[in-house]
Formats: sequence, C-alpha cells, structure tokens
Amino acid sequence: MMSKKDIVLDAILTQGTLPLFFYPDAEVSLEITRTLYKAGVRVFEYTNRGAAALANFKILKQAQQAEMPDLHLGIGTIKSLEEATAFIDAGADFIVSPIVNPEVGEFTAKHELLWIPGCMTPTEIYTAQQHGAALIKIFPANILGPEFVSSIRDLFAGQLFIPTGGVDLNINSISGWFKAGVCAVGMGSKLISKNVLENKLYDQLYSDTVTLLDMVKAAR
Repeated sequence: MMSKKDIVLDAILTQGTLPLFFYPDAEVSLEITRTLYKAGVRVFEYTNRGAAALANFKILKQAQQAEMPDLHLGIGTIKSLEEATAFIDAGADFIVSPIVNPEVGEFTAKHELLWIPGCMTPTEIYTAQQHGAALIKIFPANILGPEFVSSIRDLFAGQLFIPTGGVDLNINSISGWFKAGVCAVGMGSKLISKNVLENKLYDQLYSDTVTLLDMVKAAR
C-alpha cells in the first residue's frame, strides 16, 4: 500500500503542475479551489501568506472532504516547526517551504507526508536531500531560470525538481522547463492572478487551467 507521501508525489507527477495561491477572503478562496477542481486539478497548494491563512485552510479542508475527496490539499510558505504543526493538525496533505528548515522536514516525515523545500543553490539542494526531500522546489525560478536546472541536474541524478515563480502560461515557457529536466511546474500569479482574485473571474480561471493542463501534456 502506498504511503500518503507517495500518493501525493505521484499526483503531482501525474498532473505535471502545482497551482498555488492565497487570498484573504475565505469565500473567494473556496470558489477558486472549486474552479481549479472543476477544471481537472487534483493537487494544489494554498499558501500561508496572510493572517487568515489557517482559518481559510480549515474551510478549504472541510469543503475538500465534503465535495472533492480525491483532491490533495497542501500548504505552502511554511518556514517554521510551529507553522508546520498548525497546518498538519488542520489536515494538510503536504508541506511546501520557501527555505530548507530541517526541523520542518523531519516533522513532516514523522507524519509520513511529502515535504517540498525551496532551494536556490547546490548546497541547499544537498541539505534538502539529506533531510528526505523527494521533491525540491527551485525558487525563485524567475531568477534561476531553466538553465540552472540543466546545469545541476547531473549533479543530483534522480532528484525531482519543480520550479516556482518563473513559469509563464505559454507553451514555450512550460516546454523550456520540462526540457531542462523538471518533473512539474508551479503556477501562482501567472494562473491565479490578482485580477482573477479581486474580480472573481472564475470562468477565465477555469479556461486558463484547462489550457495549462493541456500545455503540460503537450510539453512533456
């Protein structure tokens, strides 16, 4: 039987993309989640970027259990053990970090969940590997670029990478990252933009998400 960690990792690899967002309004956050799900998303990351994040996450988790049982709901921007504890207690299916905090990695592993730490250097990648990171986030990807992955992937043979912060919603950008050697691409504001959130453009988000999933299939 597969562990929760392996199930979520497999879902990310299958989907080929990891949408992520935060918005203070719980109802908008819920509608964004429903829209992503309707478009075919089965794993995504809510981010711990504001005071309402934990309360909103609990609302999303309730909706996921009631309406979207095959959705894997993770939490991002987790930097401390305290944050990891709070969100795992709230039912997070996986943990994403912008940094390598070994305490967070070890705590997540103790709960048999996937930990995706953010790395910017080979040393950080090595440190993340030493603490059990099956999937590593290349962050900030807009600074590092696909060339960084191409340059270091042979140093870390077999390691899975996902860029966040530097992927555009077009086939050239997405293809470039996959050619460089990533296993999936993170999609934040280029998919779930401030305009989409503030103006509740759910139909646009649905269409863009379907397009994204199609482009990922074409790019692999």
